[in-house]
Amino acid sequence: MKGNERAAAPEIVAEFLGRIMPFKELPLDTLRQVARQMKVDFFPKGTRLLQAGKSEIHYLYLIQQGGVKSFIMDDEGVETLKDFRGEGDYIGALGIIRGALANLDVETVEDTFCFLLPKAVFLDLIRNQPGFSQYYLKSFSEKVVATAYSELRRHRMGRSGDSNLYLFSIQVGDIVRQAPRTIAADASIREAAAKMAEFRVASLLIHEPGDEEQIIGIVTDRDLRNKVLAIGRDYNESIRAVMSSPVATVLSESTCFDALLKMMSDSIHHLAVERKDKIVGVITSHDIALLQGHAPYALFKEIGRQQSIEGLHPLSQKIPEMIRNLIKEGARAGHIARMIAILNDQILARLLTLLEVELGPPPVDYCWLLVGSEGRREQTFRTDQDNAIIYEDPTDETQAQECEAYFVRFAQQAIDHLVQCGYPLCPGGIMAVNPKWRQPLSVWKDYFTHWTAVPEPEEVLNATIFFDFRVGFGKAALADALRQHLHEVTRKSELHLLHLARQCMAARIPLSFFKNFIVEKDGEHKNKLDIKVQGLTPFVNFSRILALKHCIRETNTLARLQVLAKEQILSEELWKEAVDAYEMQMQVRLVHQLNQMDAGEQPDNHIDPADLSELDRRMLRDAFEVIERLHGVLKTIFPAS
Repeated sequence: MKGNERAAAPEIVAEFLGRIMPFKELPLDTLRQVARQMKVDFFPKGTRLLQAGKSEIHYLYLIQQGGVKSFIMDDEGVETLKDFRGEGDYIGALGIIRGALANLDVETVEDTFCFLLPKAVFLDLIRNQPGFSQYYLKSFSEKVVATAYSELRRHRMGRSGDSNLYLFSIQVGDIVRQAPRTIAADASIREAAAKMAEFRVASLLIHEPGDEEQIIGIVTDRDLRNKVLAIGRDYNESIRAVMSSPVATVLSESTCFDALLKMMSDSIHHLAVERKDKIVGVITSHDIALLQGHAPYALFKEIGRQQSIEGLHPLSQKIPEMIRNLIKEGARAGHIARMIAILNDQILARLLTLLEVELGPPPVDYCWLLVGSEGRREQTFRTDQDNAIIYEDPTDETQAQECEAYFVRFAQQAIDHLVQCGYPLCPGGIMAVNPKWRQPLSVWKDYFTHWTAVPEPEEVLNATIFFDFRVGFGKAALADALRQHLHEVTRKSELHLLHLARQCMAARIPLSFFKNFIVEKDGEHKNKLDIKVQGLTPFVNFSRILALKHCIRETNTLARLQVLAKEQILSEELWKEAVDAYEMQMQVRLVHQLNQMDAGEQPDNHIDPADLSELDRRMLRDAFEVIERLHGVLKTIFPAS
């Protein structure tokens, strides 16, 4: 790229060079001499500085302000991003040293100023300054180019035959094999079975008689086995009597991984595929399993078939390895968190089901609550336990004593087995084994009323943990009643929301005035920052506050943000920025923990920004800056705060 380069003020250049490697290691006289030979140029956003295989490199570009991206463009015009470089970084050194054309495309991502060091001057420094040449020769090698082109080859193979990425790249509509087979709701069970056999399908969609477009249910081969054959039902009955309704659907534009998550979370095997408000086919769990072996779904089913609690212990240990594969295969962080939650929920449900068999039925109905990150479905590798028990109010003192005796044993054994499954105890004691968090519905309502009325630190802390509750196992109506009570007390007094908002806005983003990361200065985590507390928690808190204010039942942060945008409480632009920022940080956290586990270390949330690529550091800065925009929304809603 030939620009409008012009002479640069030597003193300004020298001051800049004196702050960056390897120039700051040069003798002062040499540095000043180099500064006098440099030029400066301005490149607007979107300027192509270098083109792979075509551009001759006449200068070493030193970025004084702004930033560039480097990438490879394949034969079909698809970009593979390789790097981002910002202030103080260089462009073109490898090409100059090798005497070759540019090996990557380089384009400015914002208005950019560069100091230009002529090729001859740069080569003279390489020849005559050993430390200077060592810096560049150690900074890159032929493997940089080899890695880039290997990435391009992987990208090409991935689109043509790499099944590892199918779950994340192929849309549901692409695997629909045929139009859906349907039958009228007034047809007999016998007629439905005959039609399924004729067309060799495992399901039929049920429509209203005389209106094939109005799908009202689905019947599967499993329905016929369990609802007809198993109980000797009359084959001449209407198929309406055994159909499942309403039909679970998925949009044709959804990825197959989305469909897999829906099947696993809802414990179903068939999904009707919807395109433009019309059902165009049906996919099964088998269809999805064929895309990527049987890994996630097979483990899900294996957990469900387990007949002993002890048999669950080793199965739970398979979850981290599966998550490891999902990360390496390119799953979004939000998808990964949902998969972790689904598999953890399956372990919990099977464990408590088997425990009930061992201990006998409880004296009253109960619900095992998941709170904190478990309640939000935002667990990572082996997040601490966060749970509680809510049960029906006993009718008398005798029943109250029976409940206490039963749930003491039940909670203790459940927690012990969860530990053996690899889920650590909560250091703060937020577990059902704690008598305070094992109470009847009326007591839980009193808790929530008190926490919303008294804005003391302990009450605010409890609100941030317990208000994100969801059903883990048991009678959902108890949790629904508690949720309704929470909404009622919130509507009566929003004082606690004001205090939650104050707490949220009191958190400062870990960036200095000059956009440098603010890290620990000493101690165990020196030069690191807590990506969970400093980065993710502000998004969690913001979403919780507005979810409470607007009586949104969702507990997951991304789901809350989506509802807020759908109801136009949050602008679409800020919603998208918040989702991208949150998921980017989740991805950094997951990869960081994965690397720690690979190194035999205990996973934590303390990352060293220096370990990230320049691209990741830039994206992390952008993510932190979104927090300030969310705080601005809270200031508008809660001006007194």
